[in-house]
Amino acid sequence: MTARLTDLDLDAEAGLTGLTPLGPRRSAAEIAYDQLRQAVITLALPPGTVLSRAALAARLGVSQTPVREALIRLQEEGLIEVVPHSATRVAKIDLDSAREANFLRLSIEVEIVRRLAAAPAPALAATLRAEIARLRELHAQGDQEGFAAADEAFHGLLYAAAGVPGLRELIRSRSGHLDRLRRLHLPSPGKAEQIIADHAAVAEAIIARAPEEAERHLRHHLSDTFAQIDRIRTESPGYF
Repeated sequence: MTARLTDLDLDAEAGLTGLTPLGPRRSAAEIAYDQLRQAVITLALPPGTVLSRAALAARLGVSQTPVREALIRLQEEGLIEVVPHSATRVAKIDLDSAREANFLRLSIEVEIVRRLAAAPAPALAATLRAEIARLRELHAQGDQEGFAAADEAFHGLLYAAAGVPGLRELIRSRSGHLDRLRRLHLPSPGKAEQIIADHAAVAEAIIARAPEEAERHLRHHLSDTFAQIDRIRTESPGYF
């Protein structure tokens, strides 16, 4: 016998339309991983810092099990090193890993900016210019952490506009050493201004439908830190 929806059933279904999905719940291990990774990437936990599982668990307000899981993930990314029967430490910046990540990022983002410049969406111009204005404002306020986050947000916007936001997470999972290197370079005199100029140049080339120009400016932007690598290593030898 075929089941039929009654008026009561239909009323109940109609009432569900106003509910918002809760979304996936994040585990303690995921939260611990995100917080520890952020501390490593921002250099709040610089290379060589000894990490105590018990101390981290107490600081984060969780048991040692999620901290252990988080440390395993960070070890897989090469961001921490575990010395058996000794200590767990934040790893030094691996330049080979940083170069590989930059190669991957450059390969993907060149294709993204060329695709966007070939046919930019009507609303993209205003969105890109708003992000540039936000960078300028944060720099004027001296908010270095906010500026670094806005720098990443600008690139994330490009991935989303190109319809490939998932690739941003792929890049993130491979870019720990590169991100630390770029964060180490950020306070250098003129670096923040250069980032703003580069972003603006990429954005305007996209808006002007100039793929070659967009690619040229992006290549310059993503290559600048490595062009300064000798000076960075000389000024911060303990990080490498």
